[in-house]
Amino acid sequence: MRDRIEELERLVDSDTLTPLPNRRRFVREVERVVQHGRRYGTPSAWVMFVDLDGLKQINDTHGHISGDAALIHVANILRAMVRTTDVVARIGGDEFGLLLEHIDGEDVGDKAASLIEAVADQPLMLGGKSVQLSISIGLAQLSAEDDAETLIARADDAMYARRAQLRSAR
Repeated sequence: MRDRIEELERLVDSDTLTPLPNRRRFVREVERVVQHGRRYGTPSAWVMFVDLDGLKQINDTHGHISGDAALIHVANILRAMVRTTDVVARIGGDEFGLLLEHIDGEDVGDKAASLIEAVADQPLMLGGKSVQLSISIGLAQLSAEDDAETLIARADDAMYARRAQLRSAR
């Protein structure tokens, strides 16, 4: 019976497509860090909000199965590129969240750049064709005023601001 309960709990917290936790689990992990910070002082923790660019175009051009393959491909790259203690989750559609604890701002910026580069350097193979993928990333550092949802929202806003900044620079 205990094994069955543990299996159900795992399923409730898992994304149905990728090998990652889902939004529910991600929010719970972020809230754990927020509560720890309130009790012991704000730790050096960051949330990365990652968006797979152009998923709609992949779905429209190659089909939804290929879009699913792109999401799985990016999920695997993200998971492989961070520490085992970091949380990587699919938080909805083409969006991923990463929770990185005990990391400073320079290192988290370097990590974001390396993730962007890794996705760009590892194209998805679809029917013998190479499909170039890219991601956009927003960063938000935990502050004393945050709760889980506001921290995630700030990272999301940062991702859109960064994307707009890159578009205007072109």
